[in-house]
Amino acid sequence: MARLDSSYLPRENPCAQCGTPISRPDWIESNAGRTSFLWYCRACDYQFEAVAIYEESHPDSLAA
Repeated sequence: MARLDSSYLPRENPCAQCGTPISRPDWIESNAGRTSFLWYCRACDYQFEAVAIYEESHPDSLAA
């Protein structure tokens, strides 16, 4: 896994089960065009994954 600039990491993401803020992801995995974040809530013992998908922007494309 490549080292990521910590200023761009998500912080205080709410737990998908109980809503408690989670300070930082437990695991980060980056591939071409996407980054996966594994979150673990110590309050309710719930674990979930969030995925960020990046698309190349084209100057001629229209915004939806």
